[in-house]
Amino acid sequence: MTIDLIIRNARVLDGNGAPAFSADVEVDEGRIRHVGTASSSARTEIDAHGAHLAPGFIDVHSHDDGAFIRHPGMAFKLSQGVTTCVCGNCGFSAIPALPGVDQASASGGILAGLQGSFSDLNGYFAHAAAQGPALNAIMLVGHNTVRAMVMGFEQRRPTGAELSKMRALVVQAFEQGACGFSTGLIYRPGRWSDTDEVIELASAAHDFDALYTTHMRNEGDKLLEAVDETLQIGREAGVHAHISHHKAAGRPNWGKVRESLARVDAARAAGQRVSLDIYPYTAGSGRMIEYFNLNDVNRDLAEVIRIASCPAFREFEGRMLVDIAAERNIDVTEAVKLVLTAPGGDRTICIQFIIDEADIETNLRYRDMMIGSDGIPDLRGRPHPRLFGTFPRVLGEYVRRRGVLSLPEAVRRMTSVSADTFGLLDRGRIEPGRFADLVLFDADTISDTATYDEPKQESAGVKTVVVNGRVAFQDGVHTQAAAGHMLRYRRSAWTGEQGNGQT
Repeated sequence: MTIDLIIRNARVLDGNGAPAFSADVEVDEGRIRHVGTASSSARTEIDAHGAHLAPGFIDVHSHDDGAFIRHPGMAFKLSQGVTTCVCGNCGFSAIPALPGVDQASASGGILAGLQGSFSDLNGYFAHAAAQGPALNAIMLVGHNTVRAMVMGFEQRRPTGAELSKMRALVVQAFEQGACGFSTGLIYRPGRWSDTDEVIELASAAHDFDALYTTHMRNEGDKLLEAVDETLQIGREAGVHAHISHHKAAGRPNWGKVRESLARVDAARAAGQRVSLDIYPYTAGSGRMIEYFNLNDVNRDLAEVIRIASCPAFREFEGRMLVDIAAERNIDVTEAVKLVLTAPGGDRTICIQFIIDEADIETNLRYRDMMIGSDGIPDLRGRPHPRLFGTFPRVLGEYVRRRGVLSLPEAVRRMTSVSADTFGLLDRGRIEPGRFADLVLFDADTISDTATYDEPKQESAGVKTVVVNGRVAFQDGVHTQAAAGHMLRYRRSAWTGEQGNGQT
Protein backbone atom coordinates (compact mmCIF):
# COMPACT_ATOMS: atom_id res chain seq x y z
CA MET A 1 0.00 0.00 0.00
CA THR A 2 1.32 3.43 -0.94
CA ILE A 3 0.37 6.34 1.30
CA ASP A 4 1.08 10.06 1.08
CA LEU A 5 3.97 10.61 3.49
CA ILE A 6 6.26 8.77 5.91
CA ILE A 7 8.68 10.49 8.29
CA ARG A 8 11.21 7.84 9.38
CA ASN A 9 13.65 7.66 12.27
CA ALA A 10 12.21 10.55 14.26
CA ARG A 11 12.35 11.29 17.98
CA VAL A 12 8.65 11.85 18.53
CA LEU A 13 7.39 14.38 21.06
CA ASP A 14 3.69 13.54 20.98
CA GLY A 15 2.47 16.81 22.53
CA ASN A 16 1.27 15.22 25.77
CA GLY A 17 4.45 16.07 27.68
CA ALA A 18 5.97 12.58 27.59
CA PRO A 19 9.66 12.06 26.80
CA ALA A 20 10.60 11.65 23.16
CA PHE A 21 10.51 8.15 21.69
CA SER A 22 11.87 6.73 18.46
CA ALA A 23 9.27 6.06 15.77
CA ASP A 24 8.19 6.47 12.18
CA VAL A 25 5.03 8.47 11.46
CA GLU A 26 2.76 7.59 8.55
CA VAL A 27 0.47 10.22 7.04
CA ASP A 28 -2.34 9.72 4.56
CA GLU A 29 -5.22 11.91 3.37
CA GLY A 30 -4.24 14.72 5.69
CA ARG A 31 -4.19 12.71 8.91
CA ILE A 32 -1.74 10.68 10.93
CA ARG A 33 -2.27 7.02 10.01
CA HIS A 34 0.25 5.20 12.20
CA VAL A 35 2.96 5.94 14.78
CA GLY A 36 5.52 3.17 15.23
CA THR A 37 7.43 1.17 12.66
CA ALA A 38 6.33 2.06 9.16
CA SER A 39 5.36 -0.93 7.04
CA SER A 40 3.99 0.99 4.05
CA SER A 41 5.63 2.82 1.20
CA ALA A 42 4.89 6.47 0.52
CA ARG A 43 4.92 8.92 -2.33
CA THR A 44 7.08 11.17 -0.13
CA GLU A 45 9.52 9.85 2.46
CA ILE A 46 11.62 11.96 4.83
CA ASP A 47 14.43 10.57 6.95
CA ALA A 48 14.51 12.53 10.20
CA HIS A 49 17.96 11.16 11.13
CA GLY A 50 16.98 11.33 14.80
CA ALA A 51 15.63 14.92 14.79
CA HIS A 52 12.63 15.70 16.98
CA LEU A 53 9.14 15.52 15.48
CA ALA A 54 6.39 17.46 17.28
CA PRO A 55 2.85 18.53 16.53
CA GLY A 56 2.78 21.81 14.64
CA PHE A 57 3.09 24.78 16.97
CA ILE A 58 -0.03 26.85 17.70
CA ASP A 59 0.34 30.60 17.96
CA VAL A 60 -2.44 31.46 20.43
CA HIS A 61 -1.94 35.21 20.14
CA SER A 62 -1.56 36.54 16.62
CA HIS A 63 -2.73 39.57 14.67
CA ASP A 64 -2.56 37.75 11.35
CA ASP A 65 -6.15 38.45 10.20
CA GLY A 66 -4.80 40.63 7.39
CA ALA A 67 -1.67 38.58 6.80
CA PHE A 68 -3.74 35.59 5.67
CA ILE A 69 -4.88 37.85 2.83
CA ARG A 70 -1.77 39.93 2.10
CA HIS A 71 0.85 37.27 2.90
CA PRO A 72 -0.94 33.91 2.49
CA GLY A 73 2.38 32.08 2.34
CA MET A 74 2.85 33.11 5.99
CA ALA A 75 6.61 32.55 5.71
CA PHE A 76 7.33 34.30 9.01
CA LYS A 77 5.20 31.78 10.91
CA LEU A 78 5.75 28.64 8.85
CA SER A 79 9.53 28.92 9.23
CA GLN A 80 9.08 28.81 13.02
CA GLY A 81 7.12 25.55 12.87
CA VAL A 82 3.77 27.26 13.41
CA THR A 83 0.88 25.50 11.68
CA THR A 84 -2.12 27.28 13.27
CA CYS A 85 -2.73 30.90 14.28
CA VAL A 86 -5.42 32.23 16.60
CA CYS A 87 -6.41 35.59 15.06
CA GLY A 88 -8.62 38.44 16.25
CA ASN A 89 -6.77 39.20 19.47
CA CYS A 90 -6.73 42.35 21.62
CA GLY A 91 -10.27 43.27 20.58
CA PHE A 92 -9.36 43.78 16.91
CA SER A 93 -10.72 41.23 14.44
CA ALA A 94 -11.34 41.03 10.72
CA ILE A 95 -15.01 40.56 11.43
CA PRO A 96 -17.64 41.87 11.60
CA ALA A 97 -16.97 44.34 8.81
CA LEU A 98 -18.77 46.97 6.79
CA PRO A 99 -18.29 47.50 3.04
CA GLY A 100 -15.96 50.40 2.34
CA VAL A 101 -14.56 50.62 5.87
CA ASP A 102 -10.78 50.32 6.14
CA GLN A 103 -10.42 47.87 9.02
CA ALA A 104 -6.64 48.18 9.04
CA SER A 105 -6.90 51.94 9.48
CA ALA A 106 -9.56 51.59 12.17
CA SER A 107 -7.20 49.33 14.13
CA GLY A 108 -4.29 51.71 13.77
CA GLY A 109 -2.38 49.26 11.61
CA ILE A 110 -2.72 46.24 13.91
CA LEU A 111 -4.80 44.51 11.23
CA ALA A 112 -2.28 45.35 8.52
CA GLY A 113 -3.17 43.99 5.08
CA LEU A 114 -6.84 43.38 5.78
CA GLN A 115 -8.94 43.88 2.67
CA GLY A 116 -11.87 42.26 0.93
CA SER A 117 -15.63 42.55 0.56
CA PHE A 118 -16.88 40.38 3.41
CA SER A 119 -19.07 41.13 6.40
CA ASP A 120 -19.01 38.08 8.65
CA LEU A 121 -16.80 35.14 9.59
CA ASN A 122 -18.00 32.90 6.78
CA GLY A 123 -17.18 35.66 4.32
CA TYR A 124 -13.72 36.18 5.80
CA PHE A 125 -13.08 32.44 5.69
CA ALA A 126 -14.10 32.31 2.03
CA HIS A 127 -11.88 35.25 1.12
CA ALA A 128 -8.88 34.01 3.11
CA ALA A 129 -9.22 30.45 1.82
CA ALA A 130 -9.27 31.74 -1.76
CA GLN A 131 -5.76 33.14 -1.27
CA GLY A 132 -4.33 29.64 -0.64
CA PRO A 133 -3.12 30.02 2.95
CA ALA A 134 -0.06 28.09 4.09
CA LEU A 135 -1.37 27.70 7.66
CA ASN A 136 -4.57 27.08 9.56
CA ALA A 137 -6.47 29.97 11.13
CA ILE A 138 -9.10 30.18 13.84
CA MET A 139 -10.77 33.45 14.80
CA LEU A 140 -11.77 35.43 17.86
CA VAL A 141 -14.37 38.18 17.50
CA GLY A 142 -13.07 41.52 18.77
CA HIS A 143 -14.77 43.97 21.13
CA ASN A 144 -13.07 47.05 19.64
CA THR A 145 -14.19 46.03 16.17
CA VAL A 146 -17.78 45.40 17.24
CA ARG A 147 -18.02 48.55 19.34
CA ALA A 148 -16.60 50.72 16.58
CA MET A 149 -19.10 49.28 14.12
CA VAL A 150 -22.08 49.98 16.35
CA MET A 151 -21.01 53.12 18.24
CA GLY A 152 -18.05 54.56 16.37
CA PHE A 153 -15.53 56.08 18.76
CA GLU A 154 -18.02 57.67 21.13
CA GLN A 155 -16.82 57.90 24.73
CA ARG A 156 -19.93 56.74 26.55
CA ARG A 157 -21.91 53.73 27.68
CA PRO A 158 -23.94 51.99 24.96
CA THR A 159 -27.69 52.29 24.93
CA GLY A 160 -29.68 49.13 25.46
CA ALA A 161 -30.29 48.89 21.72
CA GLU A 162 -26.60 49.34 20.93
CA LEU A 163 -25.59 46.70 23.45
CA SER A 164 -28.12 44.29 21.95
CA LYS A 165 -26.77 44.96 18.46
CA MET A 166 -23.20 44.36 19.61
CA ARG A 167 -24.20 41.13 21.31
CA ALA A 168 -25.99 39.93 18.16
CA LEU A 169 -22.83 40.46 16.11
CA VAL A 170 -20.79 38.51 18.69
CA VAL A 171 -23.32 35.66 18.72
CA GLN A 172 -23.27 35.51 14.91
CA ALA A 173 -19.51 35.07 14.98
CA PHE A 174 -19.83 32.24 17.50
CA GLU A 175 -22.48 30.57 15.37
CA GLN A 176 -20.09 30.63 12.42
CA GLY A 177 -17.19 29.17 14.39
CA ALA A 178 -15.36 31.86 16.39
CA CYS A 179 -13.47 30.44 19.37
CA GLY A 180 -13.91 33.39 21.68
CA PHE A 181 -14.60 37.06 22.37
CA SER A 182 -11.49 39.23 22.73
CA THR A 183 -10.99 42.63 24.32
CA GLY A 184 -8.22 45.19 24.20
CA LEU A 185 -9.19 47.42 27.09
CA ILE A 186 -6.12 49.62 26.75
CA TYR A 187 -7.13 50.51 23.19
CA ARG A 188 -9.79 52.78 21.74
CA PRO A 189 -12.74 52.36 21.75
CA GLY A 190 -12.61 49.47 24.24
CA ARG A 191 -11.03 51.64 26.93
CA TRP A 192 -14.28 53.59 27.16
CA SER A 193 -16.33 50.53 28.09
CA ASP A 194 -17.15 49.66 31.67
CA THR A 195 -16.95 46.22 33.22
CA ASP A 196 -20.69 45.61 32.93
CA GLU A 197 -20.60 46.13 29.16
CA VAL A 198 -17.78 43.61 28.78
CA ILE A 199 -19.56 41.08 31.01
CA GLU A 200 -22.71 41.32 28.91
CA LEU A 201 -20.84 40.76 25.65
CA ALA A 202 -18.51 38.09 27.05
CA SER A 203 -21.51 36.18 28.36
CA ALA A 204 -22.47 35.51 24.74
CA ALA A 205 -19.65 32.96 24.81
CA HIS A 206 -21.36 30.99 27.56
CA ASP A 207 -23.81 29.06 25.37
CA PHE A 208 -20.93 28.03 23.08
CA ASP A 209 -18.55 27.22 25.96
CA ALA A 210 -16.09 29.53 24.21
CA LEU A 211 -13.43 31.86 25.61
CA TYR A 212 -13.12 35.40 26.83
CA THR A 213 -9.57 36.54 25.97
CA THR A 214 -8.20 39.90 27.01
CA HIS A 215 -5.47 42.43 26.65
CA MET A 216 -6.29 43.73 30.10
CA ARG A 217 -7.09 47.30 31.01
CA ASN A 218 -3.70 47.77 32.63
CA GLU A 219 -0.45 45.78 32.62
CA GLY A 220 1.59 48.20 34.73
CA ASP A 221 0.78 50.15 37.88
CA LYS A 222 -2.72 48.68 38.09
CA LEU A 223 -1.91 45.18 36.90
CA LEU A 224 -3.46 43.48 39.93
CA GLU A 225 -6.68 45.48 39.65
CA ALA A 226 -6.87 44.53 35.96
CA VAL A 227 -6.42 40.86 36.82
CA ASP A 228 -9.24 41.18 39.35
CA GLU A 229 -11.48 42.72 36.68
CA THR A 230 -10.64 39.90 34.26
CA LEU A 231 -11.50 37.27 36.85
CA GLN A 232 -14.74 39.08 37.66
CA ILE A 233 -15.71 39.16 33.97
CA GLY A 234 -15.01 35.45 33.61
CA ARG A 235 -16.98 34.60 36.76
CA GLU A 236 -20.02 36.74 36.06
CA ALA A 237 -20.15 35.89 32.37
CA GLY A 238 -19.72 32.20 33.18
CA VAL A 239 -16.91 31.72 30.68
CA HIS A 240 -13.28 30.61 30.47
CA ALA A 241 -11.09 33.72 30.91
CA HIS A 242 -7.75 33.90 29.11
CA ILE A 243 -5.15 36.59 29.90
CA SER A 244 -3.13 37.57 26.84
CA HIS A 245 0.63 38.32 26.95
CA HIS A 246 0.81 38.30 30.75
CA LYS A 247 3.42 40.78 31.98
CA ALA A 248 4.26 43.52 34.48
CA ALA A 249 5.13 46.56 32.38
CA GLY A 250 7.57 49.19 33.58
CA ARG A 251 10.49 48.85 36.00
CA PRO A 252 8.50 49.91 39.12
CA ASN A 253 6.15 46.97 38.49
CA TRP A 254 8.68 44.22 37.82
CA GLY A 255 8.03 41.20 39.98
CA LYS A 256 4.27 41.78 40.22
CA VAL A 257 3.66 38.79 37.98
CA ARG A 258 4.13 36.57 41.03
CA GLU A 259 1.17 38.20 42.74
CA SER A 260 -0.98 38.23 39.61
CA LEU A 261 -0.29 34.52 39.08
CA ALA A 262 -1.19 33.91 42.72
CA ARG A 263 -4.58 35.52 42.05
CA VAL A 264 -5.05 33.26 39.05
CA ASP A 265 -4.14 30.27 41.24
CA ALA A 266 -6.76 31.29 43.81
CA ALA A 267 -9.41 31.60 41.11
CA ARG A 268 -8.50 28.19 39.70
CA ALA A 269 -8.65 26.67 43.17
CA ALA A 270 -12.17 28.05 43.47
CA GLY A 271 -13.15 26.25 40.27
CA GLN A 272 -12.80 29.07 37.76
CA ARG A 273 -11.36 28.38 34.31
CA VAL A 274 -8.43 30.73 33.67
CA SER A 275 -5.46 30.47 31.32
CA LEU A 276 -2.64 32.69 30.10
CA ASP A 277 -0.07 33.18 27.36
CA ILE A 278 3.27 34.98 27.04
CA TYR A 279 5.79 36.05 24.41
CA PRO A 280 9.48 35.47 25.30
CA TYR A 281 10.87 38.99 24.87
CA THR A 282 11.58 41.96 27.15
CA ALA A 283 9.91 44.36 24.73
CA GLY A 284 6.29 44.73 23.77
CA SER A 285 4.87 46.31 20.64
CA GLY A 286 1.68 48.02 19.58
CA ARG A 287 -0.03 51.14 18.36
CA MET A 288 2.06 53.99 19.77
CA ILE A 289 -0.73 56.52 20.15
CA GLU A 290 -2.47 54.30 22.70
CA TYR A 291 0.44 54.57 25.14
CA PHE A 292 0.75 58.35 25.40
CA ASN A 293 -1.25 61.32 26.66
CA LEU A 294 -0.04 64.10 24.38
CA ASN A 295 -0.84 66.67 27.05
CA ASP A 296 1.48 64.95 29.53
CA VAL A 297 3.95 62.70 27.74
CA ASN A 298 5.47 59.96 29.90
CA ARG A 299 9.21 60.59 29.63
CA ASP A 300 10.25 57.23 31.11
CA LEU A 301 8.24 55.40 28.47
CA ALA A 302 9.38 57.66 25.66
CA GLU A 303 13.00 56.85 26.49
CA VAL A 304 12.50 53.12 25.87
CA ILE A 305 10.53 53.42 22.61
CA ARG A 306 11.80 52.13 19.28
CA ILE A 307 9.90 52.85 16.06
CA ALA A 308 8.81 49.75 14.15
CA SER A 309 6.49 51.15 11.49
CA CYS A 310 5.88 54.85 10.85
CA PRO A 311 4.02 55.94 7.71
CA ALA A 312 4.70 59.61 8.49
CA PHE A 313 8.47 59.18 8.87
CA ARG A 314 9.74 56.03 7.23
CA GLU A 315 13.31 57.10 8.03
CA PHE A 316 12.52 56.65 11.75
CA GLU A 317 11.81 52.93 11.40
CA GLY A 318 14.22 50.76 13.37
CA ARG A 319 15.48 53.66 15.51
CA MET A 320 15.15 54.55 19.18
CA LEU A 321 13.12 57.67 19.90
CA VAL A 322 15.93 59.12 22.06
CA ASP A 323 18.29 58.95 19.08
CA ILE A 324 15.76 60.61 16.80
CA ALA A 325 15.30 63.38 19.40
CA ALA A 326 19.05 63.91 19.75
CA GLU A 327 19.51 64.09 15.99
CA ARG A 328 16.81 66.74 15.73
CA ASN A 329 17.96 68.57 18.85
CA ILE A 330 14.57 68.25 20.53
CA ASP A 331 13.42 66.71 23.81
CA VAL A 332 12.30 63.08 23.63
CA THR A 333 8.79 64.11 24.72
CA GLU A 334 8.65 66.46 21.74
CA ALA A 335 9.75 63.60 19.51
CA VAL A 336 6.67 61.67 20.68
CA LYS A 337 4.45 64.59 19.66
CA LEU A 338 6.29 64.99 16.35
CA VAL A 339 5.54 61.38 15.41
CA LEU A 340 2.00 61.10 16.68
CA THR A 341 0.63 64.45 15.45
CA ALA A 342 1.95 64.02 11.91
CA PRO A 343 -0.49 62.92 9.18
CA GLY A 344 -0.90 59.19 9.63
CA GLY A 345 0.93 59.35 12.93
CA ASP A 346 -1.81 57.39 14.64
CA ARG A 347 -0.76 54.36 12.58
CA THR A 348 2.73 54.29 14.05
CA ILE A 349 3.67 50.93 15.54
CA CYS A 350 6.32 51.07 18.24
CA ILE A 351 8.42 48.66 20.29
CA GLN A 352 8.77 49.40 24.00
CA PHE A 353 11.40 47.86 26.28
CA ILE A 354 9.36 47.50 29.46
CA ILE A 355 9.59 43.87 30.68
CA ASP A 356 11.93 42.18 33.15
CA GLU A 357 13.75 39.05 32.02
CA ALA A 358 13.15 37.44 35.43
CA ASP A 359 9.39 37.88 34.94
CA ILE A 360 9.58 36.03 31.63
CA GLU A 361 11.14 33.06 33.41
CA THR A 362 8.53 33.24 36.18
CA ASN A 363 5.78 33.17 33.58
CA LEU A 364 7.31 30.31 31.63
CA ARG A 365 7.61 28.20 34.77
CA TYR A 366 3.91 28.66 35.51
CA ARG A 367 1.95 25.54 34.63
CA ASP A 368 0.16 25.50 31.30
CA MET A 369 1.45 28.96 30.30
CA MET A 370 0.94 29.04 26.53
CA ILE A 371 3.00 30.81 23.87
CA GLY A 372 1.79 33.57 21.57
CA SER A 373 3.87 35.74 19.26
CA ASP A 374 1.72 38.90 19.38
CA GLY A 375 3.54 39.91 16.21
CA ILE A 376 2.10 42.68 14.04
CA PRO A 377 2.68 41.64 10.40
CA ASP A 378 3.56 45.01 8.88
CA LEU A 379 6.53 43.83 6.86
CA ARG A 380 7.26 47.21 5.31
CA GLY A 381 8.90 48.52 8.48
CA ARG A 382 11.07 46.79 11.08
CA PRO A 383 8.62 44.76 13.13
CA HIS A 384 9.27 43.28 16.53
CA PRO A 385 11.45 40.15 16.04
CA ARG A 386 8.79 38.06 17.78
CA LEU A 387 6.93 37.98 14.45
CA PHE A 388 9.66 35.71 13.05
CA GLY A 389 11.29 34.19 16.12
CA THR A 390 8.95 33.44 19.04
CA PHE A 391 8.73 29.64 19.06
CA PRO A 392 12.36 28.84 18.22
CA ARG A 393 13.38 31.41 20.85
CA VAL A 394 11.51 29.50 23.54
CA LEU A 395 13.10 26.22 22.48
CA GLY A 396 16.59 27.61 21.98
CA GLU A 397 16.90 30.16 24.76
CA TYR A 398 14.59 29.00 27.53
CA VAL A 399 14.75 25.23 27.00
CA ARG A 400 18.25 24.46 25.71
CA ARG A 401 20.33 27.34 27.11
CA ARG A 402 18.61 28.20 30.39
CA GLY A 403 16.72 25.03 31.26
CA VAL A 404 13.62 26.94 32.38
CA LEU A 405 11.43 24.29 30.74
CA SER A 406 12.07 20.74 29.60
CA LEU A 407 11.72 20.13 25.88
CA PRO A 408 8.64 17.84 26.23
CA GLU A 409 6.93 20.37 28.48
CA ALA A 410 7.63 23.31 26.19
CA VAL A 411 6.24 21.37 23.23
CA ARG A 412 3.14 20.44 25.27
CA ARG A 413 2.48 24.13 25.98
CA MET A 414 2.83 24.97 22.28
CA THR A 415 0.59 22.15 21.07
CA SER A 416 -1.90 20.08 23.07
CA VAL A 417 -2.55 22.68 25.78
CA SER A 418 -3.23 25.32 23.13
CA ALA A 419 -5.33 23.00 20.96
CA ASP A 420 -7.49 21.93 23.90
CA THR A 421 -7.94 25.50 25.16
CA PHE A 422 -8.84 27.04 21.82
CA GLY A 423 -11.00 24.16 20.60
CA LEU A 424 -8.85 22.94 17.70
CA LEU A 425 -10.47 19.67 16.79
CA ASP A 426 -8.09 16.70 16.34
CA ARG A 427 -4.94 18.82 16.50
CA GLY A 428 -2.06 19.34 18.90
CA ARG A 429 -0.96 15.71 19.34
CA ILE A 430 0.85 13.07 17.31
CA GLU A 431 -1.66 10.24 17.46
CA PRO A 432 -3.41 8.14 14.80
CA GLY A 433 -6.50 9.90 13.49
CA ARG A 434 -5.26 13.42 14.27
CA PHE A 435 -4.61 15.97 11.54
CA ALA A 436 -1.02 15.81 10.35
CA ASP A 437 0.22 19.22 11.42
CA LEU A 438 3.87 18.46 12.20
CA VAL A 439 7.23 20.14 12.74
CA LEU A 440 10.60 18.39 12.47
CA PHE A 441 13.42 20.28 14.19
CA ASP A 442 16.93 19.89 15.52
CA ALA A 443 16.74 20.44 19.28
CA ASP A 444 20.48 21.16 19.39
CA THR A 445 20.38 24.05 16.93
CA ILE A 446 16.86 25.47 16.86
CA SER A 447 17.01 29.18 17.63
CA ASP A 448 15.68 32.56 16.62
CA THR A 449 17.86 34.69 14.36
CA ALA A 450 15.53 37.70 14.11
CA THR A 451 16.87 40.73 16.00
CA TYR A 452 15.57 44.23 16.65
CA ASP A 453 18.00 45.55 14.02
CA GLU A 454 17.30 42.74 11.53
CA PRO A 455 13.88 41.40 12.50
CA LYS A 456 12.79 39.74 9.25
CA GLN A 457 15.07 36.71 9.46
CA GLU A 458 13.80 33.14 9.51
CA SER A 459 14.80 30.90 12.38
CA ALA A 460 17.44 28.19 12.43
CA GLY A 461 16.97 24.50 13.15
CA VAL A 462 13.47 23.97 11.71
CA LYS A 463 13.84 21.24 9.09
CA THR A 464 10.34 20.35 7.88
CA VAL A 465 6.82 21.63 8.49
CA VAL A 466 3.75 19.63 7.45
CA VAL A 467 0.30 21.23 7.32
CA ASN A 468 -2.73 18.97 6.97
CA GLY A 469 -0.54 16.19 5.64
CA ARG A 470 1.33 18.22 3.02
CA VAL A 471 4.94 19.33 3.22
CA ALA A 472 4.82 23.12 3.44
CA PHE A 473 8.42 23.91 4.39
CA GLN A 474 11.54 21.82 3.98
CA ASP A 475 15.21 22.66 4.42
CA GLY A 476 14.60 26.38 4.16
CA VAL A 477 12.30 26.15 1.13
CA HIS A 478 8.63 27.18 1.24
CA THR A 479 6.83 24.71 -1.02
CA GLN A 480 3.72 26.86 -1.54
CA ALA A 481 1.56 23.85 -0.73
CA ALA A 482 -1.27 26.18 0.36
CA ALA A 483 -2.63 23.45 2.63
CA GLY A 484 -4.06 25.63 5.42
CA HIS A 485 -7.66 25.32 6.62
CA MET A 486 -10.03 27.86 8.13
CA LEU A 487 -10.92 26.28 11.48
CA ARG A 488 -14.05 26.51 13.62
CA TYR A 489 -14.22 26.12 17.38
CA ARG A 490 -14.66 22.47 18.37
CA ARG A 491 -16.11 21.73 14.94
CA SER A 492 -14.88 20.53 11.58
CA ALA A 493 -13.04 23.04 9.43
CA TRP A 494 -14.99 25.54 7.34
CA THR A 495 -15.72 24.15 3.87
CA GLY A 496 -17.82 26.86 2.24
CA GLU A 497 -21.04 24.96 2.71
CA GLN A 498 -22.18 27.40 5.41
CA GLY A 499 -22.51 30.30 2.96
CA ASN A 500 -19.80 32.76 2.09
CA GLY A 501 -21.17 35.86 3.80
CA GLN A 502 -20.17 38.09 0.89
CA THR A 503 -21.64 41.54 0.74
